[in-house]
Amino acid sequence: MKRWVATTTAILMVLSMVLLAACGKDSSNAMAEKQVLNVGYITSEPPALDPLKGTDEISDLVMRHVLEGLVRLDENGNPIPGIATKWDVMDGGKKIIFHLRDAKWSNGDPVTAQDFEYAWKRMLDPKNAAEYAYQLFYLKNGEAYNSGKAKAEDVGVKALDDKTLEVTLESPTPYFIPLTAFHALFPVDKKVAEKNPNWGTDAKTYVGNDPFLLKTWVHDKKIELVKNPNYWDAKNVKLTQINFPFIGEEQTEYQMYVSGSLDMSRNVPPDLAVGLIKEKKAKIIHQPALYYYIFNTKKKPFDNVKIRKAFSLAIDREAIVKDVLGQGQTPATGWVPWGIRDFNQNKEWVQTHAPYIQPKANPAEAKKLLQEGMKEEGITQLPDITISYNTNEGHKKIAEAIQQMWKQNLGVNVKLANTEWKVFLDNLTQGNFQVARYGWVPDYMDPMTFMDMWVTGGGNNNAKYSNPQYDALIKQAKATGDQKVRMEAMHKAEDILARDMPVAPIYNYTQVYLLKDYVKGVEIEPDGSFTFTHAYLTEK
Repeated sequence: MKRWVATTTAILMVLSMVLLAACGKDSSNAMAEKQVLNVGYITSEPPALDPLKGTDEISDLVMRHVLEGLVRLDENGNPIPGIATKWDVMDGGKKIIFHLRDAKWSNGDPVTAQDFEYAWKRMLDPKNAAEYAYQLFYLKNGEAYNSGKAKAEDVGVKALDDKTLEVTLESPTPYFIPLTAFHALFPVDKKVAEKNPNWGTDAKTYVGNDPFLLKTWVHDKKIELVKNPNYWDAKNVKLTQINFPFIGEEQTEYQMYVSGSLDMSRNVPPDLAVGLIKEKKAKIIHQPALYYYIFNTKKKPFDNVKIRKAFSLAIDREAIVKDVLGQGQTPATGWVPWGIRDFNQNKEWVQTHAPYIQPKANPAEAKKLLQEGMKEEGITQLPDITISYNTNEGHKKIAEAIQQMWKQNLGVNVKLANTEWKVFLDNLTQGNFQVARYGWVPDYMDPMTFMDMWVTGGGNNNAKYSNPQYDALIKQAKATGDQKVRMEAMHKAEDILARDMPVAPIYNYTQVYLLKDYVKGVEIEPDGSFTFTHAYLTEK
């Protein structure tokens, strides 16, 4: 999550899962004889299908259908049994005992508590340098082990036997049990991973435990999943196969949908979206996700806070959502987007504070700050500025619009550079950028999933931002289960983000999607992710 978002729009549901049956479930429609679903969703090669390495929404999509964690989430975002049939919470929330069901890996091995212990410690192992290791810092000594200050046996996860997993947390964490539905906490078949570290790169060696099996992975072309007959709830899985062709062009995907080659399309061409919505041929929904530009705070000129603020102030967010996108998006007013709740005030987070960012550009203030920043840097001319984005028509249009805004409002010449998704992510991780487009989907439905990204040395902190005061506030929020203390600390932390501006929030996501009337039971989880586990096709 969830994850870097590959496209300009992503799917939303604010705190509930819904069934996307075009006219609702219709039991009068007979089941189609052929239960094969063709989905336009994946635009380019998933970077990784191993929980250790996957950090993006495309990898997450596939992993959620071939791997299952301790729990799943219901329509309200609450945990329900997955591999764990039940759990006992003790010691004021600091200890949790998970009781596992009889389940099998796709190679016939039993799924055991040892597989979870192994996978979590593998994620934390400093030798693996996992970007998502921080999601397991909630475990007692998790961060200490990851930083080389403790041993693996000190970490608060232990298989008491094959079917019992004991988890000990540093502090009570209200969202930890739902977090185990996130792919970074999925199990890994210990015997397979120890024998072959690259097990997750090929369909022939891939081992899963979810409703579907990875049948085919033709790199840069397609992924095909088939029903797992050994899944513990296989009787409620109706699809026999899901096909995900990799489609790089939105127009091509749309034509495939119109021609009947696809049953669903998630990437609708922006120039067609508004008309399709008016004609009720497409649907639009909101997602608790944020589109933003990130500054490399370790590279000039964006190591200067006034220059970062100047570039942010020069963006007309209202023009972007209305004139470039026009699909119901709203200008971002802060770092935490719509759809995420403040659990102390019991309302949406965005409603609990004055806007940090105004929808319209402020050229006068932007120019003033730019000049002050350049003076501080001792320069009279900025170096070449480049906006990096992954190949996508929507990203291109946004980048072109911002390129013109920065030229008009700041007098700055800006270049554009696009690369395919996997290369783009690699460049971000390596710091090979000045300004880059980002999108973030929540890993769990709590503001912390947005706030802890920017702690010093964080696995997804590609801005290389560091502020000790910010770090202390996030640490304070994580050290307690008191929602008042947690929320107030995170609000103060967001104040600091607005002051330091390592990222420039741009808009809150929506998604336009197309779904054939005969496709039923597609689910949208609270974080906006599609799930096809209970989907099925009726007669056309």
